[in-house]
Amino acid sequence: METLKSLLLKSENIVVFTGAGVSTLSGIRDFRGKDGLYKINWNGLSVEEILSIDFFLSEPGLFYRWAKGFIYQLEKYEPNIVHLALGRLFQKGFIRGVYTQNIDLLHQKGGVRQVWELHGSPATHHCLSCGKTYTYDTIAPVVQADAIPHCTICKGLIKPDIVFYGEQLNKNILNKAYQDMSEAHLALILGSSLTVQPAAGLPMATYYHGGKIVMVNANETPLDRYAQLRFSDLKDVFEQLSPWIETLNPKNDSPSCQVR
Repeated sequence: METLKSLLLKSENIVVFTGAGVSTLSGIRDFRGKDGLYKINWNGLSVEEILSIDFFLSEPGLFYRWAKGFIYQLEKYEPNIVHLALGRLFQKGFIRGVYTQNIDLLHQKGGVRQVWELHGSPATHHCLSCGKTYTYDTIAPVVQADAIPHCTICKGLIKPDIVFYGEQLNKNILNKAYQDMSEAHLALILGSSLTVQPAAGLPMATYYHGGKIVMVNANETPLDRYAQLRFSDLKDVFEQLSPWIETLNPKNDSPSCQVR
């Protein structure tokens, strides 16, 4: 743990990459863990099938019925110790921001102002016909009422702005992630199995450009051998880090200093 603290203090440029394992501490099931969403079918359908763009376009009603209990109950989840600690590190100027595979908005709730969502976000939705944009707060009550959201202007089908299987990741975010990872002196990889490409390969940009990787994940990952440090228990790591983070003085260019 002291080595990790030293890396956090000495690294001028730190980028964080997070996966579903971070949010399990908030009560959100992950995808590939032992009790993950991918292990259990829903009405005879695999979650991977439900989250494919072809399935959404052909069976939007079934998608929204499934998503009602997962995507459209985000307001009941709160940031956990990992989200909050990362928020404090961001506010004190120790991390540049967070790249996340998650779509639960908890990093923002936890205080990180720079969050790049590699797999999109349900914070916004759009009509597939006319392009009108809708907020999560507008669409969630419709889905909770067991209805399929349609555009108020043209009656077109509304889709959440998450990346479905069969869709491409946002190239601008992906390119920025590669650039930031390449420039990072330290990459914290938290709660990701690192199996979904191309996002899963991003931490290697840090390694290839001379930076260090710290891995914290319950299960083994394909990149463990490249990590400077490897931990398995996110909760334990951040329970030890959090009190120490509170003792850190904000850096001069940190958001905390800028608002004073």
